[in-house]
Amino acid sequence: MKETKTYAGQWLNDWYGIFIHELRHIFSDAGAMVVFFVGGLLYPVLYNLIYYNGSVDEMPVAVVDLSDGAYSRRFVRALDATRECEVYCGCVSMAEAERLLQERKVHGIVYIPHEFDASLARMEQGHISTYCDMSSFLYYKNLRTASSLVMLDEMHKIQVEHYAAAGFDAQSAYELVQPVLSDENVPYNKPFSYTIFFISAALMLVIQQTMFYGSAMLAGTMRERNRSYSSLPARLQGPGMGRVVLGRGAAYMAVYLVVGTIVTLLIPHLFRLPQRADWQEVMVLLLFFIADCIFFSFTWGALITRRETVFVLFLSISPICLFLTGFSWPETAIPPFWKAFSYIFPSTFGCRAFINLNTAGGTLQTIAPEIRALTVQTVVYYLLASLLARIESRYGERIKALGLL
Repeated sequence: MKETKTYAGQWLNDWYGIFIHELRHIFSDAGAMVVFFVGGLLYPVLYNLIYYNGSVDEMPVAVVDLSDGAYSRRFVRALDATRECEVYCGCVSMAEAERLLQERKVHGIVYIPHEFDASLARMEQGHISTYCDMSSFLYYKNLRTASSLVMLDEMHKIQVEHYAAAGFDAQSAYELVQPVLSDENVPYNKPFSYTIFFISAALMLVIQQTMFYGSAMLAGTMRERNRSYSSLPARLQGPGMGRVVLGRGAAYMAVYLVVGTIVTLLIPHLFRLPQRADWQEVMVLLLFFIADCIFFSFTWGALITRRETVFVLFLSISPICLFLTGFSWPETAIPPFWKAFSYIFPSTFGCRAFINLNTAGGTLQTIAPEIRALTVQTVVYYLLASLLARIESRYGERIKALGLL
């Protein structure tokens, strides 16, 4: 006598079958393999190689000092003493400095006009102009940072000199110029490295984007062939779309636990990026983030009907997702509409959590708000993915009944 399985037993059996089928489907599709493994692992390595030298020290600059006075010479010496810039040479004209810039012997020009010292002597505002090689953002950052810091320091010195000339003692003059002492402290990125600044956010975004593109490619291919992931086993009665979504999700979880571990633990170690969190805490975050990305991909992948559509989305969505994480722009300064729009993407919370955990050295308690947000997203996207799969299944059954397939 044939043994009859319980509903739960049949559910688990179907779930396992879908899980194995999805794994086979992933590893039999060359395009998906390229996206998941080549893209998912190559992009982090490529980003780290491109931004390996995340900071530029002693950047050569040309100085055109037409004032040639005490103030301008002191400014040039202070500029040369900064970590960011090195005075390569003093030029007698802008034409000579521009030639050096074109020959790429220098990456910036500092222009001090004739009236600079005379203006300061008359207690008027002096002007200094800077010109930068914009072939790299780091050149611009270095010149702007160095010149701004030197100008602030020189301004304080000039003010102290003016107060001293007016009869104030040195201590009183310093207190008038700077009544509140301040000290600069950059605890998580002391060298001002663009690599540390950028890669921490990019690593998590790569996981989300490659998973979405790969799963959407597979779904688009199935729909092009008039097939669907949303077909329920005919032997099972009652609602059971959850097993399809969870079975497929388990396959992606198995794949991306490997990819995600390499991306978040091995890649930072190889390129000596900050790793201030315990690996167990990173894995906990990774589990929540990958689960969210899976159901996010299933939900929005339901709109993909053709395989090549994902490549168009790649160009338009990735920069938006990266910017909305808040890594390059303060979250408080993001307009309300875009802040609300950012809540659609798991990367918004995943990137912030990874930066706070791994780069800033926080704990799971520190990133608890982001973990809660990822959990809410996971539940919402799971329900939406199941609902959309059920709708697609009903639609496919109706089309078959009408004999259109």
